[in-house]
Amino acid sequence: MKILNKAELRQAEKVLQSYLPRSFMVYGFLFGMNRNKPQTLEVVVDSWPDFKTIIFRPHQKNEYALFLSKVVTFFSTDEKILKRMLTEDNILDWNQYFEMIGIDICHVTILKGISVKSRQWSVEHLLELKDPNLLPQLRVNSDLEPRISSLNESHISLVNKTWKYGGDEKSFQLVKLLISHFPTCCITDEEGCPVSWVLLYDCYAMGMLYTAPEYRRRGYAKILISTMATRLHSQGYPVYCYIQEENQLSYSLFKKLGFTEDPSYRAVCYEFNR
Repeated sequence: MKILNKAELRQAEKVLQSYLPRSFMVYGFLFGMNRNKPQTLEVVVDSWPDFKTIIFRPHQKNEYALFLSKVVTFFSTDEKILKRMLTEDNILDWNQYFEMIGIDICHVTILKGISVKSRQWSVEHLLELKDPNLLPQLRVNSDLEPRISSLNESHISLVNKTWKYGGDEKSFQLVKLLISHFPTCCITDEEGCPVSWVLLYDCYAMGMLYTAPEYRRRGYAKILISTMATRLHSQGYPVYCYIQEENQLSYSLFKKLGFTEDPSYRAVCYEFNR
C-alpha cells in the first residue's frame, strides 16, 4: 500500500486516462487535484508505479473535511487485490459513515460482502461527450445571449435549496465549494437572477442541472449543457456525467446532445453506517 504524493498523482492521472471511460470518476478527482482545486481526499494504491487498484479516501486533516460528507471511490482491474485492500488492509475506517460513489457495478459482490450496515442508493448511466462537434447547432435568441452567465457565491442558497440532495449545511458547503472553485453556467432572468443552471462536481462530472418550473420547455438545459461542454473541451477538461437510471428525461436529453455510453457499464453509489 502506498499514499501518492503530488508527483505521483500526476503520473497516476496519465495511467487512468488510458482506462477511460470506466475510470472517469477517479480520473476526474485526480484531474482536479493536479490543477490545485480544493479536495477532501487522499489517494492510496496497492503498488507503485504499476498499480492495479487505486482508492480515494477521506483526508482526515483536510481543511474541508469537517464541513463536507465523507466520500470514497475507487478503480480496480484486479478483484482479488481490491477485496484485500477493502477488507484486510485497513484502508478505510468501516466504523465511520461515508458515501461510496461512481463504483463499477461489477464490484457490488465485494461491497455486499463487507459486514457493515450499507445501502445502495443509486444505479447510474455514465455518459461522455467525446467530440464537441457532436453537439447540435442550437439557435440562441439575441435577447438570451447576454443572460448566459456564471453562478457566484450569492447564488449558493438558491442552488442548495433546489438540489434534490440539498437543503442542509453539508450540501450548502458543497455547493459553495463548487461555485467558488469550479466552472458553472447559468441563464438569468431580466433582473439577473439565475433561473437555470448546471455545475461541475469536484470529480469534474456535470451535475445539479436545474431549471425553475416556470422557465421549462424553452430549451434552456440544452443551451447550458452545450455551452458548458464546449467550454470544458476548449480548456482540455473531461466532459461527462452520471445520470440515475430512473431519470429518463435527463438521459434522453444528454443522448440527443451527442453524449454516448458503454451500454454494458453501470455505476453504483452506496452509503455505509448511516
